[in-house]
Amino acid sequence: MSFPPTLKQLRYLTALHKTNHFGKAAEACHVTQSTLSAGLQELENLLGAQLVERTKRSVMFTALGHAVVERAQTILNDVDDLTAMAEAAKDPLKGIIRLGIIPTIAPFLLPKIMPAIRQHLPDLELHLREEKSSVLCDLLKAGELDLVLYALPFSCGDVAEMPLFEDGFLAAYPHGEDHAETITTRDLQKSRLMLLEEGHCLRDHALSACQLVGANVKEAMAGTSLHTMVQMVAAGHGITLLPEMAVTAGLTQNVAVDVVPFSDIRPTRTIGLVWRHTNPRAETFKALGETIREAAALKAAA
Repeated sequence: MSFPPTLKQLRYLTALHKTNHFGKAAEACHVTQSTLSAGLQELENLLGAQLVERTKRSVMFTALGHAVVERAQTILNDVDDLTAMAEAAKDPLKGIIRLGIIPTIAPFLLPKIMPAIRQHLPDLELHLREEKSSVLCDLLKAGELDLVLYALPFSCGDVAEMPLFEDGFLAAYPHGEDHAETITTRDLQKSRLMLLEEGHCLRDHALSACQLVGANVKEAMAGTSLHTMVQMVAAGHGITLLPEMAVTAGLTQNVAVDVVPFSDIRPTRTIGLVWRHTNPRAETFKALGETIREAAALKAAA
């Protein structure tokens, strides 16, 4: 009679796959390196197959090893969700929520919504992590995040989505440059447009919202952050597109730029929450989403 792998062995395996280093994997699992190595060896003996190629300088997973890691991560996520389901049954609006949020939202929205969350959901404890959308999706799939707050649409696999509100786009010109009080999409195509570098979903959402996908846009540069883009506009290098929430939060305050709206369209991005379909705390996430939506609407009206 053969025994199934233990959860501990599966956690050792996924930790090694994530870190690609025995020492770091052992540290992540809070065990010694020899304990982790022995656990992985037991797992391979149990399965009767080699999962990891070990050398002095590198760690390489076999084809079967990669497949087992993928299945192991699903099993571990299901176990974590089972535990979360039991906790949620006791009190759905209590406990820790690991929330990921993108850099083009976090500094501008969090100061507005956190007071409302503390007031209406005082027993929820948010653990925040700021990363690009693709990184947050990987963390969500790996079970390291419960929830992600970002701009929709974004391909994140089998997730539940909760759209919250629309965030408009505005154009920023160098202060003093001759320009109209509004801008059109045709004007954008004639301008030196600066956008965030590839990998930031704001870039794609801005181009899509302003109907510039596939258009012959003259890009002047690609920035790493909205703060960098605003400073480059102020220095006269071109114009850029900014989220309305960032402008409202004071991103362009005391900076030599002029912000103008669009006259021919109202370009927006959809801000929303996503979580794994299997996560049993959906009602908790929806309650949090409603609180965020109401707080954002209240601040916008003010």
